[in-house]
Amino acid sequence: MRAARTAARPPARRPPRRRRSFLGDFARLLLYPLPFLLAALAAYVDYQDRLVREQFEGKRWALPARVYASPAEIFVGAAYDADSFEWLLGQLKYRRDAQLATQGSYVRLGDEVVFKTREFQFPDKPEPARELRAQFTDGQIILLEDMNSGKSVALLRMEPPQIGSFYPARREDRVLIQLGQAPKNLLNALFASEDRDFYRHPGVSLRGILRALFANVRAGGIVQGGSTLTQQLVKNFYLSSERTWWRKLNEIAMAIILDARYSKDEILEAYLNEIYLGQDGSRAVHGFGLASQYYFGRSVEELDLHHIALLVALVRGPSYYDPYRFPERVQKRRDLILDEMVAQGYVAPEAAAEAKSHPLDVVADPHQSVTRYPAFMDLVRRQLQKEYRPEDLTSEGLRIFTTLDVNLQRQLELAITANLDALDKRRRASPLETAAILTRRGTGEIAALAGSRDPESTGFNRALDAVRQIGSLYKPVVYLTALEESDRYTVATLLQDSAIQLKIPGSIWTPKNFDGREHGAVPLFRALAHSYNLATVRLGMDLGIAHTAQTLRRLGVERPVEMVPSLLLGTATLSPLEVAQMYQTLASDGFVTPLRAIQAVVSPEGKLLQRFGLDVRQAFDAATVYILNTLLKEVMRSGTGRPALSLMPASLQPAGKTGTTNDLRDSWFAGFTGDYLGVVWIGRDDNQPTGYTGAEGALRIWATVMQRVSREPLELDRPDNVDLLWVDAQRGGRSAEGCPGVIRLPFRQGTEPDRSASCGGKPAKSPASADDLF
Repeated sequence: MRAARTAARPPARRPPRRRRSFLGDFARLLLYPLPFLLAALAAYVDYQDRLVREQFEGKRWALPARVYASPAEIFVGAAYDADSFEWLLGQLKYRRDAQLATQGSYVRLGDEVVFKTREFQFPDKPEPARELRAQFTDGQIILLEDMNSGKSVALLRMEPPQIGSFYPARREDRVLIQLGQAPKNLLNALFASEDRDFYRHPGVSLRGILRALFANVRAGGIVQGGSTLTQQLVKNFYLSSERTWWRKLNEIAMAIILDARYSKDEILEAYLNEIYLGQDGSRAVHGFGLASQYYFGRSVEELDLHHIALLVALVRGPSYYDPYRFPERVQKRRDLILDEMVAQGYVAPEAAAEAKSHPLDVVADPHQSVTRYPAFMDLVRRQLQKEYRPEDLTSEGLRIFTTLDVNLQRQLELAITANLDALDKRRRASPLETAAILTRRGTGEIAALAGSRDPESTGFNRALDAVRQIGSLYKPVVYLTALEESDRYTVATLLQDSAIQLKIPGSIWTPKNFDGREHGAVPLFRALAHSYNLATVRLGMDLGIAHTAQTLRRLGVERPVEMVPSLLLGTATLSPLEVAQMYQTLASDGFVTPLRAIQAVVSPEGKLLQRFGLDVRQAFDAATVYILNTLLKEVMRSGTGRPALSLMPASLQPAGKTGTTNDLRDSWFAGFTGDYLGVVWIGRDDNQPTGYTGAEGALRIWATVMQRVSREPLELDRPDNVDLLWVDAQRGGRSAEGCPGVIRLPFRQGTEPDRSASCGGKPAKSPASADDLF
């Protein structure tokens, strides 16, 4: 037993325990989350890559639609003096420059102006830049000559002034340029001051950061930035302006991705169009294309070295280096950039010294409001929205050519200010308000529009939205209805201007004449000329109220009216635009010509997208409208419109009608000459009395502006089936030429007065000429 125990195997020994390594444990601790970190990094890079590609490869910018006025047409005989022509050049942002070094410059020598136009792409064809000379005498152009060829120019179409834009929500604006349009000095100035290694670094430059840090320490201030052009583009294009480490990390990552995915030239071109270079009110100025126009009134291709250095100076901070608020500060920065260009061999020292000798040379007034004519732009927007979506107007860069004549608009605004100020002084009450519309008689194009006495008001647009009773402006509707029934009514038909009572629901309506008198039997033409209420009511009741309302609709007014007897005296409520449409049909010889504010819409590439041409339809017989318009001329010659002839040449032979509503609440006038139709309303926003009739108020504004802008007398084309006969002005009977108190009036053939009167043994006769009563 003992021996057996002695022979037993000893117990096995346990292997020694290994000591754990601290470094190994730490390495394992780091390796555990590494896959998750790599996955997160990959997701982050993928997300940033997607952001970069979506923005850079998609539609990079929301480009506002640019709205242009009608171009001024310059020719020998055009109504311009040297002052008004210089005003026009100012509207086009032309600069005084005796050397005419660039397009859009001029020099004035007394009554002569030498100017260099800008090239411009019109909807129909391009207009090249030209150097011309114009001479002025007695308020008109007497010479228009091409300076290069020495030949006279028959017609010059100036580039149209931009009158506004439809901006996206961020109100960014830019004029896109291609890299090839950028002057070489502009690129060199950017490389010298912002990014020397642009074509060598991968989007971020460590060398640039260290060099900027050293230069700033040496200068004791910030003279260089460490961000590359690519980083600056990322900051403007993708990121906010907040200063955090996270934003900086995103900027670096996106700059590297951008540089890896796209060529340097693509990045540089995007930078030239994106960089923020100033603020014009609520409009942000982006890119060198717009900045060159904004600060210097030049295209980017026309910039000189000192202009370029100033724009590059703004890159560092447009508000800090604002040339209008801090000229000395920005000049110092400009000169520093020129020194950098010399140091890096981009320009010769002599060229830099010459550039430094120039002043800042910025335009005196760069501001361009979102719209210079808010009431007119409101109409343009409404008409465009019938054809285009709102996002099309604020992001597609459309070019919209309108019918506005800036000179006519100016004259309308001056006439409104002068007359309303005078009227306010005569009656001390709350200030008068107004609305006015001027159209081209032949086309229905709206040439000028005022929605308020304040031309810059962006509030209530009275021209489009002030719906007021039109008073006696309705009477031509009644008389046109009557003249269509030529078997019953002619211009000589006697009407009874006597008291009348009409039953209406709840009461009896008793109309009266404005002068409170009754005039007995009066010829139809005289009842209209003197705006007799009683004769008009009797005539309208005989015709039928609904019949006159139908005539109103045929004139182009779609708004429904209330079928009550007082409609015959103008209780219909219409806007000035609707009244203008109504009278435009009369001025267009019975053709309904829709009023329009737009001529054409063009894509950013110059493709004509839509042309808004004439769209007319005949609504009335030419003979009937001719006869009525002859009577409206008589309104101006001897009736309620006669006061206008003290303010404008009688030779214009205008036609028109005054309108006054109860208690003198509304003062209206609508009338036309050979070239323009105008409608003016004066009233108060609280609907209190103005104290003025149509002749005392609205007519004065109309006559003032027509005296300044109208050049064509109203010559009506007499139809073949209308004869002009001599008529007794008081009794309406047919008379003879040369008799006392006779007037020559139009009659449709077969409707002449039955009896033949004589005067001093001289038989009555029809005149051989086609002249009308004037």
